[in-house]
Amino acid sequence: MTRPTTANTTRRTTVIELDGVRRLLPRRRPMLLVDRVLEVVPGERIVAAKAVTCNEPWYARLPESTPAERLGYPPALVIESWGQAAGILSRLSGELPEGMMLLAGMSDVLVHRTVLPGVLLEHRARIVRSLGDHLIFEGESVVDGDTVVSVGRMVMAFRPASALFPPDGDGH
Repeated sequence: MTRPTTANTTRRTTVIELDGVRRLLPRRRPMLLVDRVLEVVPGERIVAAKAVTCNEPWYARLPESTPAERLGYPPALVIESWGQAAGILSRLSGELPEGMMLLAGMSDVLVHRTVLPGVLLEHRARIVRSLGDHLIFEGESVVDGDTVVSVGRMVMAFRPASALFPPDGDGH
């Protein structure tokens, strides 16, 4: 599949709350980093949200006197959250084999500015191409319309759990 056509826009789904997100992603607290899906066109694009608060576990060890500008949400978690939104899109698109979602690679990832507590991150991910058991995405994360992170390319691979975990369970 190359870039999706506009024919997919008739399959638009809007708003998937946290319970639905939990059913689509194998992540759990504290690493479930998508709160809701605002809009999705399966096989094409997604808009998902993550509320960043000062109650995040990543801030627990900072002293109360830490200046707000040093409370930046870790960029790696913004990127992970964006990747989880892309994972939800892949699950809802139904074009790939069942299995574990694996990050195969990322390129041209740029952090444009610091994300502070009290904002709503909006992740926008688009499928660029589907290649068998791989999907290629692009997109960005925005706060109040300003891009905070852009992702030039992310490749996600899907593998059956049996291929990742040997049957004897000891890793040999």
